[in-house]
Amino acid sequence: MALSFPFPSKPRFPLHFHSLPPTNKSPPPSFSLHCSKSSFSENSDDGEKDGQTEVPRRLSKQSSWEAKDSEGKDYLYRLGKEADNMNIAVGARAGVIDDLFAGNFLGRDSDIVFDYRQKVTRSFQYLQGDYYIAPLFMDKVVTHIVKNYMADLLNTKVPLILGIWGGKGQGKSFQTELIFQAMGIEPVILSAGELESERAGEPGKLIRERYRTASQVVQNQGKMSCLMINDIDAGIGRFGNTQMTVNNQIVVGTLMNLSDNPTKVSIGQDWRDSDVTNRIPIIFTGNDFSTLYAPLIRDGRMEKFYWQPNREDIVNIVHQMYKKDGISRDDVIRIVDKFPNQALDFYGALRSRTYDQSISKWIDEIGGVEKLGDKLLTRKKNEKLPTFTPPKQTIEALLESGYSLLKEQQLVMDTKLSKAYMKNIGD
Repeated sequence: MALSFPFPSKPRFPLHFHSLPPTNKSPPPSFSLHCSKSSFSENSDDGEKDGQTEVPRRLSKQSSWEAKDSEGKDYLYRLGKEADNMNIAVGARAGVIDDLFAGNFLGRDSDIVFDYRQKVTRSFQYLQGDYYIAPLFMDKVVTHIVKNYMADLLNTKVPLILGIWGGKGQGKSFQTELIFQAMGIEPVILSAGELESERAGEPGKLIRERYRTASQVVQNQGKMSCLMINDIDAGIGRFGNTQMTVNNQIVVGTLMNLSDNPTKVSIGQDWRDSDVTNRIPIIFTGNDFSTLYAPLIRDGRMEKFYWQPNREDIVNIVHQMYKKDGISRDDVIRIVDKFPNQALDFYGALRSRTYDQSISKWIDEIGGVEKLGDKLLTRKKNEKLPTFTPPKQTIEALLESGYSLLKEQQLVMDTKLSKAYMKNIGD
């Protein structure tokens, strides 16, 4: 792929040409440089001589490499210093840089990954179908988001963070994403795994950058946005003798600062009076917020919501999950009553377990386990795999899968192999 680079109007270092000593070798081939007339024509105002005065050449009247801002400072330098863009990302945009350098070989934008680099928000095209949202859950999330967008109009203190916590596998993240989809929100979502780095300060800066990105969604796209951090306690919670790192402290301090100053967010740039960030609501999900730093979860900064779906919520959510399989509501109630005190993800795993026998049969149809790699990865272009037929869901098959999962759960609790492995340690 050919790349073109813009050059400044004047060389940054003197050019010297020296004649080479004669050799017995054949002379190197000669090269000639051709310039397009459209770029350096005699009638253009790029440069001209008037007696002894030579006007400096300009690349173009609209060259972004020589543009100045309102304060007379270099445009691209300030752009790279103060925004989360890169000079090459802006400089390669059609209409910003000369067509001579942008070219048409990749369309109007020569930086083909620009859109992908800037796209850190989440869309929900994968959420196809009709899902059930618990009314209490929806009311809490929607109220928190609307309160933050109306904070300037309300004569009260509005916490920036909503912490949704509760037991494992209760659908906290999934229900929240369903609400985002229903409201048309384009959120920025972080995971607890991104809250640690080998470089001190990186996770804290990442949070501030993502917060500003959500603000840009509001400002530039006219869409509602928010910042969501999943499993926050797994990232910055304190468990037993786990080590508290510098990044843990910086992340906590960053989140506390965002709660106290939601419209002034620094990523290292020089401050300007006009650099005001839109207030963006933040949502946490987690299992145990008592492991978090106490000043972070105080009521002025975080509003806490304990999510424990009741029986009616579980029946409605599971029924919506099994509705396309032809399972009636009465059958769902029977399943829920057979396996009480289970998290919502148990009923999803129960349905997934019923596919195991059909998948084993499909493997035999394509030639067995020895042929899996060839058939799945390196098969010929026109070769088609046998059609996979999903199993027909019945109440008997679902109950059988449920009992199997229940036995595995109990086996883990009863065996506790870790104690057997460690019983002789310290003797």
